[in-house]
Amino acid sequence: MKAKKLVSFVSVAALLAMTLAGCGAATEEASSDAGTASADQKVYKVGIVQYVDDASLNQIEKAVEDELTKKGEELGVQFDYADYVFNGQADSTTLNQIATQLVSDEVDVIVPIATPTACIMQNATEDNQIPVVFSAVSDPVGAGLVDSLDAPGGNITGTSDALDTNAIFDLMFAADPSIDYVGLLYDKGQDASAQAIADAKAYLDEKGIKYIEKNGTTNEEVSLAADALIAEGVDAIFTPSDNTVMTAELGIYEKLAEAGVAHYAGADSFALNGAFCGYGVDYVELGTATADMVVDVLVNGADPASTPVKTLDSGIATVNTDVAETLGIDYSKFADLCSQLVETKTAEEFE
Repeated sequence: MKAKKLVSFVSVAALLAMTLAGCGAATEEASSDAGTASADQKVYKVGIVQYVDDASLNQIEKAVEDELTKKGEELGVQFDYADYVFNGQADSTTLNQIATQLVSDEVDVIVPIATPTACIMQNATEDNQIPVVFSAVSDPVGAGLVDSLDAPGGNITGTSDALDTNAIFDLMFAADPSIDYVGLLYDKGQDASAQAIADAKAYLDEKGIKYIEKNGTTNEEVSLAADALIAEGVDAIFTPSDNTVMTAELGIYEKLAEAGVAHYAGADSFALNGAFCGYGVDYVELGTATADMVVDVLVNGADPASTPVKTLDSGIATVNTDVAETLGIDYSKFADLCSQLVETKTAEEFE
């Protein structure tokens, strides 16, 4: 995947300078991918804003680009995203600067990837009503982005990677029915985690299982939280589709496995990066579906306010076989408890 613009400056002026300067070889490659518009070809400017680098969000971003290029060729139009692809690196100031720049550039649509990005882009477009088509927002209603999944309202719609938390815990207790102490590891500042954590507590309360919460907002804090959970003696850990913990997974998975603690989480990228099990949607499919909604809004004139949020099947369980061997867990029962069982080995990015 080509490199994205990594925005780390502290002023809109600097952002503009970077945008005008381009992204060197990366932008040149993107321009080649997007194609060159003919004189009479309709061109739509598409802003794509990724929250942070992690394997799942990277998959989404690439899938959006690939599908827009494909649809552009099929429809005889050009979706110009090459100059408008940004990564906010989990910094709200940077994301707000990106939003300001995209509004100034008068893009035709903004595609924010992950909940924090979607919230900032929605706020930036309240007055100008630039359409927003989000991707990978776990709880669009709870985050205040849409009125309802069927009728979003306003200028926003998109795709959701809503998590079936109960299904993850069913896997956890199928693998080890003797579990009696569970750690909940997440970032309290991530809106995407709120509902899943509430659901987790309700599930564990109903079963009479003891649990403890530990939080972190940085890689170091997440690592310290993982240490605390190990010291506490939890049998397993649950993390929802939390971007903060996701970026820290490669730094914590070995000590969790060595301590005999199975980490269950809300995305396949967690398993890729070393968690025992990731559960959720196919993020390539999610990105593709997001791009299709963008096309529907721009080309077909679909109104985001009345375009239902699309939710994909979240029943894919991905198991890290390296970690499963270290933990000595037999996960064969998972095949009967999910729509698809996928095996992976530890790596930084999907191939």
